[in-house]
Amino acid sequence: MPQTRFPRRLMIVLIVGAAVLAVLVGVGLYGLLLAPRSEPSPSGSVAGDPPDASTSTPSPSSSTPPVIRESDDPETFARAFAAALFTWDTATEFGPADYAQVIVDVGDPSGNETAGLASDVRTYLPTTDAWAQLRTMQTRQWLDINDVFVPDEWATALEQASEGQILPGTVAYTITGVRQREGIHGTEPVTSSHNVAFTVFITCEPTFDTCRALRLSELDNPLR
Repeated sequence: MPQTRFPRRLMIVLIVGAAVLAVLVGVGLYGLLLAPRSEPSPSGSVAGDPPDASTSTPSPSSSTPPVIRESDDPETFARAFAAALFTWDTATEFGPADYAQVIVDVGDPSGNETAGLASDVRTYLPTTDAWAQLRTMQTRQWLDINDVFVPDEWATALEQASEGQILPGTVAYTITGVRQREGIHGTEPVTSSHNVAFTVFITCEPTFDTCRALRLSELDNPLR
């Protein structure tokens, strides 16, 4: 695997870097660390976000957290990543930290972006208290992916970035879909669907032999 030096913060590259700042922050796109964590819906209903049926991840009722298979194809990786990010089941022995670890495991192998990615992922998962409440309703969640595409604003960011700011093989994919949740309230089954959109930043070859996730946008505030 090439030993390319990784920038300490992709956020600095994309948001604080002068040219990219004008492209991304100037149009009010981001707040990567500000998304609220998912909470259960009021009145006992279960709300949620969707995963992708076209990926190789386990079904939402699987007794093990979803695994993101290695891939050197960025779109394939983005789809598997999105499915794993939104797939969880409170009826298992696993908790938010277990599902978050699945994402962190396919992050920056140098470790430079690990803390940032872990922080991003926490905003997509229920808090510990919310998880406990969702568990009483045996809530499970998954994602139905509608579209995966490289946003136009990413191409603009690449054009504006100075040499060395963005690693070779880095690409942004915006993913849209429907977050699905189902569970039981009392004795009645309850379901909920919610449209979601987000952007994942990925680096593949030639920097890494297989694709790796760097950071996530704020949920429902993706690049377009």
